[in-house]
Amino acid sequence: MAGGKLTPRQKMINLMYLVFIAMLALNMSKEVLSAFGILNKKIVESNALTTARNDDAFAQLAQKASEQGKQYGDKKVKVEKIRALSKDFYNYIEEMKKASSAKFDMNEEGVYEKMDKGEYFDDLFFKGDKVSKEGQEFLNRIQDYTNQVKQIGGSAIAADEMRKIEDRFATKSVKSKNAGAVVDWIDYNYKGFPLIASITKLSQLQADIKTTESDIIAGMFQTSLISAASLTKYQPIVVPEKSAFFQGEAVKGKIILGKFDPDLIAKSVIVNGTSVKATAGQADFSFGAGAVGEHEITGTFNFDEGGKVVSLPIKGNYVVVPKPNSANISADKMNVVYRGLPNPMTISFAGITDNLVNASATGLSKGTKPGSYNLNPGSGTEVTVNVTGKLPDGKTVSDKKSFRIKNIPAPLGAVGGTVGLQKGAKSRLEVSQISAVLPDFLYDLKFQVVQFALKVPGQASIVVNGDRVDARCKAALARASKGDQITISDIKSKVIGANIATQTAAVAIYEIQ
Repeated sequence: MAGGKLTPRQKMINLMYLVFIAMLALNMSKEVLSAFGILNKKIVESNALTTARNDDAFAQLAQKASEQGKQYGDKKVKVEKIRALSKDFYNYIEEMKKASSAKFDMNEEGVYEKMDKGEYFDDLFFKGDKVSKEGQEFLNRIQDYTNQVKQIGGSAIAADEMRKIEDRFATKSVKSKNAGAVVDWIDYNYKGFPLIASITKLSQLQADIKTTESDIIAGMFQTSLISAASLTKYQPIVVPEKSAFFQGEAVKGKIILGKFDPDLIAKSVIVNGTSVKATAGQADFSFGAGAVGEHEITGTFNFDEGGKVVSLPIKGNYVVVPKPNSANISADKMNVVYRGLPNPMTISFAGITDNLVNASATGLSKGTKPGSYNLNPGSGTEVTVNVTGKLPDGKTVSDKKSFRIKNIPAPLGAVGGTVGLQKGAKSRLEVSQISAVLPDFLYDLKFQVVQFALKVPGQASIVVNGDRVDARCKAALARASKGDQITISDIKSKVIGANIATQTAAVAIYEIQ
């Protein structure tokens, strides 16, 4: 195609053919890069799930070690050290991945197709034809990880399992068909590859770390976990009816097993020296509370297993508190109550249900929820709320609290909904509504202006009924000059939907522009 004398037309055809081949190669390259990116994403997601599973498995094993230190303690220490070693190695690789992709937005669509160059790891791992200092450190970290896992695990890791781990992290030279020779492991895996391919391989190396950690946990505890189904692994749990009891009350609750089995019924249950009736996986108990303070609950859950009685110890505690003599009374929105408003309040007695609590005060009414009230005070400067509660033994306790009564603060005058000094054309003032607002108040009150006075400099003040300027105001404004400040004062208003006395609103100023 390149030999001989070619016509201009033939040259053009050949050029188009070359462009076509290049486009095919480019499209294939993009597909491969995208495939690597998708694979990397799935490996990263899988690593996160494996991390969660490993954490959960180790938490269970750590719990068993705390319960049976002789059986699980030494294995738990070994796994802890291997997990710390794995985390350090995993984070080392993660930092390498972050540094290599720092110039890319990994959430950007099509980003994998841009990660087609291999200079980053070529420059990081190699110096000419030799392995760089960083490349050698990478190889050392892989080899050291395997060696330290073997050293820490010792005989607790089965020989077959250890061989799997060594093969998983082997860095032996590789026979390359493409190169036609044996090449170093790091050359074979990281030299001349697109960036996204190298990142994917690092993610797979992290997956190998997580798999190793998971296999070690499973391998070390496989035989021990078989015995976990035994009845000796059940944990009796004390569940009192409530966490604290009054003097004179009966302490009630349940003893349940940590592994509840509806078919499991104890042979006998002893609580504080007394035999109680056992039902499916639990036993109810009841005894006197005793004096104020903390008390223990002891006893045994007894089962027949393997021809002998297995006794599981019961250990718990409860607290006896004094009878309440003060109520919890609080204003939900303020330290004072406002006249003319339904001030929300919460009123309760510690340890006493809402139906046994009674509250009274001038203007006080019950709300829809337990403990909720509304207080609408009348005249005067103070109101007292009285509360009584009925104890389980039938006795009554009482308390009271006083609140200051305040009037609603004076609102601020506003032109077109904006308070303070404003500047604008006469025409804007002529069509704007005069209003009163109360910013930063605890209640969302709506005011309606019923009267105000408008004063133009050098002219008499005009009193207007309503909330907009009238013809007299417009005539006065027509004689106003640029820079004149129009004063809107004596603003009288009322609260919409409520019969509440309000104060005169603050003055509003409008400067003519």
